[in-house]
Amino acid sequence: MQEEFENKRTKEKNPLLRKVPHTIIVTLVFFVIIPAIGVGFWYGYQSIERISRNINNMESRFNSKVEIVENKVNRTETSLQQLLEEKFSDFQVKFSDVSDKVTDLEKLSEIDEELLKKYSRTYFLNENYVPSDLLEIPDRYKYYEDKTHKFHSRVWPFLQEMLEAAKDAGIELYVFSAYRSFGEQSVLRGRYNIIYGEEEANQFSAYQGYSEHQLGTTVDLITTGIDGTLDDFENTEAYKWLTNNAYKYGFVLSYPEGNEYFEYEPWHWRFVGIKLAKYLEATNKNFYDLSQRKIDEYRIHFFEDQ
Repeated sequence: MQEEFENKRTKEKNPLLRKVPHTIIVTLVFFVIIPAIGVGFWYGYQSIERISRNINNMESRFNSKVEIVENKVNRTETSLQQLLEEKFSDFQVKFSDVSDKVTDLEKLSEIDEELLKKYSRTYFLNENYVPSDLLEIPDRYKYYEDKTHKFHSRVWPFLQEMLEAAKDAGIELYVFSAYRSFGEQSVLRGRYNIIYGEEEANQFSAYQGYSEHQLGTTVDLITTGIDGTLDDFENTEAYKWLTNNAYKYGFVLSYPEGNEYFEYEPWHWRFVGIKLAKYLEATNKNFYDLSQRKIDEYRIHFFEDQ
């Protein structure tokens, strides 16, 4: 206790001793602590700067990677879209082809395959064959109004249009003969056999089952001024008009000069469809010159009006 008191008194007597702690503290503050804090702040700031730069660099690289990925995704999406469009387009084409084929098959199923067969000693129509729908030809188109002439109902508009077109051109054309059943052809052929003999009848008349008339799409046409017979028909203006215009309405001359089946019959015209008739006209061919396979290609167009 005494020693502590003595020390206190010594300090009070010596002012330097009282000031030394303050000087040291100030010195330490200005020359040690403050610089140390400054250095600490500077290093801290530098660290923050480095961290910030690193973060910015990382963010830039990340954004760059994201952009690359997005570009790849966009290209992939575009490629997939193009692929899908191509596949869909291919599918549409294939579906359209299938649909067209189905439609064609439906159309073909509605068209009697017999209508374009090559008869006249080639194909045979049995005794039960009758066209699906026959109508009575109006009297004003018949040469003998008291006779009954029937014709295929779906082909009649083509024949009527041709007869009207001839009339507009100053040509008188009338139906002399149209649909004949198996039985009617049999009776007619028997009559010809008796009158002309079988060998000669073979030159101008088909046996039953081989006649185009049984199809209901064939007519014998006549004009005025030849005494009601067909013998001189080839020398008439009506025949000339038919040779130049009948194909436009789907009709062709079945037995032209030099054919292998029957004698030349300028009055005998068969409907084969406008498309096939125009093809025959353009190629200068006869219906019976074509193979049945080639003819069958036109069956789907049989009732088309152009």
